[in-house]
Amino acid sequence: MWRRWVLCLSLACLAPANPARAYTAFVSNEKGNTVSVIDTDKWAVKATIKVGQRPRGIEFTRDGKFVMVAVGDDDTIQMIDAKTMQVVDTLPSGPDPELFTQDAAGKVLYVANENDNTVTVIDLQKRTRLGDIQVGVEPEGMTVSPDGKILINTSETTNMAHFIDTTTRQVVANVLVDSRPRFAEFKHDGSELWVSSEIGGTVSIIDPVKHVVTGKVTFNIPGLRSEAIQAVGIGITKDDKTAFVALGPANRIAVVDASTHAVIKYLLVGQRVWHMAFTPDEKYLLVTNGVSNDVSVIDVAAQKVIKTIQVGELPWGVTISP
Repeated sequence: MWRRWVLCLSLACLAPANPARAYTAFVSNEKGNTVSVIDTDKWAVKATIKVGQRPRGIEFTRDGKFVMVAVGDDDTIQMIDAKTMQVVDTLPSGPDPELFTQDAAGKVLYVANENDNTVTVIDLQKRTRLGDIQVGVEPEGMTVSPDGKILINTSETTNMAHFIDTTTRQVVANVLVDSRPRFAEFKHDGSELWVSSEIGGTVSIIDPVKHVVTGKVTFNIPGLRSEAIQAVGIGITKDDKTAFVALGPANRIAVVDASTHAVIKYLLVGQRVWHMAFTPDEKYLLVTNGVSNDVSVIDVAAQKVIKTIQVGELPWGVTISP
């Protein structure tokens, strides 16, 4: 008995104190009109959900109960029950919704409507439309400042980042960036706004108080022409030390020192890498590869690709359970 007790105690000491939690990732497949559901414990697709036409922007509600997906060709936002994995409701966007963002409380949703140059404001609790904000041509990128006071929208054709007061819902500043801005992301301390430009191939660093570009992240990959390097999705770690930038048809993720804005290294992923999402514990970063129809899993601490998961046709966006 004594030996058995000692053995059990020894084995207990060898067991991990905090086993890694498994999360669920949802990937929008733009051409397949589906959402792939990934088990991050097994790193495998466990379900495929049929949704509307041309799903792109995708995000969990703050309470984790629903997954919202913008189905552009259906001019609406569909809501998927995260437990039943069924489409249970729709939200009233404008024509061709692409990306969207929520306030911190999860009460208000802001949707970029590519075809009518507006941002639609939606009450998430009542699931009703509150109004529209006129912005530039082909709006896409959406984010809210950490203090919740400023909404950012990027317009692809106007080449601007629009600063919108969330109280008055009025545009208070416009900042010119490089050609075809696709995505916007604040540092968690609110000190910088990063805006990626697909055709410009850069990330503009904007002072959110002065509304000026203070610097740019540029990319140079030996053997690739500059036009093949197209910056799209951005992810910044919670400590604001490291950023990851998807470079589209360059098939690489750039790892960037978020303080100096210098590129540390490039990670080879699948073909036409687009958007990304961290697991909540920030151990992994999942990125969507549109042309190779897969998702690459990056070990954040090691800064290396550890897994590739086949999903649906033309994966575009990804969101992970909170």
